[in-house]
Amino acid sequence: MDQEVFLDRLHGCVSAKQVFKLLASMEIMSDTEAALALQRIAVLEHDQTGLKNPEAVLENDVFKALCFQFEHDSQKLTDAGLVTALHACTQLYVDPWSTLMVRLVSESQERLDRGPMAIKNLCILGEALLALEGPGCGMLKQVMDQVQEQGVEEWSPEDVTMVYNMLQAGVSESGQYQDLLNTLNSFTISIASKLNPKSISHILNALVVLNQTQAIPLVISLCKHSVRHVPHFSDEELVLLLGAFMHFGQSDRYFIEALERYVPKSTFTMNPEAVSKVMQYCSRRQILSRPIFDSVAQSFVYRADNLSTSQIARQIMPFGKLNYLPPNAGGLFRRVEGILRDRFSQFQPRTLLNLLHSCTLIERFPVNFVAKVFSPYFLQQLEAQGTGLDRIVLAQLTQLFMTVKLECPFYEGPKLHSKYRVKSFQTPGRSLESPVDGHLYNRVKTGLIDLLGARIYFASRVLTPYCYTLDVEIKLDEEGYVLPATHHEEVYKRIAVCIDGQKRFCANSHHFLGKEAIKKRHLKLLGYEVVQIPFYEFEKLHDRSDTVEYLHKKIFPHSYRLSW
Repeated sequence: MDQEVFLDRLHGCVSAKQVFKLLASMEIMSDTEAALALQRIAVLEHDQTGLKNPEAVLENDVFKALCFQFEHDSQKLTDAGLVTALHACTQLYVDPWSTLMVRLVSESQERLDRGPMAIKNLCILGEALLALEGPGCGMLKQVMDQVQEQGVEEWSPEDVTMVYNMLQAGVSESGQYQDLLNTLNSFTISIASKLNPKSISHILNALVVLNQTQAIPLVISLCKHSVRHVPHFSDEELVLLLGAFMHFGQSDRYFIEALERYVPKSTFTMNPEAVSKVMQYCSRRQILSRPIFDSVAQSFVYRADNLSTSQIARQIMPFGKLNYLPPNAGGLFRRVEGILRDRFSQFQPRTLLNLLHSCTLIERFPVNFVAKVFSPYFLQQLEAQGTGLDRIVLAQLTQLFMTVKLECPFYEGPKLHSKYRVKSFQTPGRSLESPVDGHLYNRVKTGLIDLLGARIYFASRVLTPYCYTLDVEIKLDEEGYVLPATHHEEVYKRIAVCIDGQKRFCANSHHFLGKEAIKKRHLKLLGYEVVQIPFYEFEKLHDRSDTVEYLHKKIFPHSYRLSW
């Protein structure tokens, strides 16, 4: 059989049984083909706990015959056949002290001593030695010495990818071989256009695992060259790709456009994990892509029963975070409610809280589940998980409680105990409120002083009794006159001026994030008059006169402006 035909048939096998059947039908095969067959079996039989059915593989007659052949003909094997067989045996957990393994390792040592092996074979051998003895293996150092002696300029894209994979597998622990990585990172930029989808995704994943934070130029280059490959990435490769882009904070307009062309046509057939990763990426980078969100909302309604609780949360939470209701919002959230009703206990407490909280951001109130969330049992579970009741968890609980109180007056279930409530939604790092943009605030502050006549007539960064922080608060008496900020009596109206910088909006848009939408909603319900000063309006103002005129129309649209 022609080798290409054999490899096609081998990769078409979906079980070890099919591989054994293919091998049994072969009259003649090369050692490399036999070794690749063992490797395919290892891939098919692996799961999170190890081999699915070790006895069915290790006791199979065809497998035993192959092992016997490798054991007795180890000296006749090609380099590729030798190292591939050794690697496959480590993945199949063959006894490392068996005669087969001892002979394969011994022969590999002899080949290393003889002189340089090809990069591809060195990488396969390196990964096998890592699996056998770990990064302290003496032979592994010899492998790495040979790798470093060969100039990277001569390596093919496949060679480069395999070196990254080997370093990622554990060879480069504790920052070892960083000089090699630096050289490799620089060289890979020059061949980025020649890399296939598999290589791009694997190299990016290696950069994440190896924490190559200084390799941003390479990440940007790989992002640029991944655009044309978007329809050709496998689901597993797309997951690695998006995970790396999230890790390095990378987004690109052309890449997003490519996703928008591909994902809507594929959501019903893509692996659920790939769909979840796409949504997670959009959420993390604050990219509101209506084509992607709409298609995911449609597929969710039909595929939700096959999703894990983590996948459910990652597909739904971005709608709340980015403040978007798809056209089928009614059906989508009825589906979510049904899942929560049937699978409530399956969710990790923190995942469940994140999901319910995100729903409230877009006025989808989980009233039927709030009583369970506020129960002592659930709060104890929440405290026992991960970082426990940290500040962000307490802030979410508090905002959930406030939402029910303000927007669901018919709710009569248990309340959140006061000891679980925070006094401010602003927390370092991740926060339920975006802090005011300092530069924009200073410009607005100058305009307000010109408008009101003095700094005493408004307060800045005011923490309200309702946990929200106001960028600017202006107090009016019953006749509409502005009161000094320190005045606490005879306050008839409070104006909350929201100075909305770019970070309060979805990326490259004028669409508010969910946490900003709920804040403005709650402030209005609490009696504040909310005035929004968005950055894209304020940036158009040319001078102080324009600024004062703009602020007057915004804050006092129905009153005549006095000149000071």
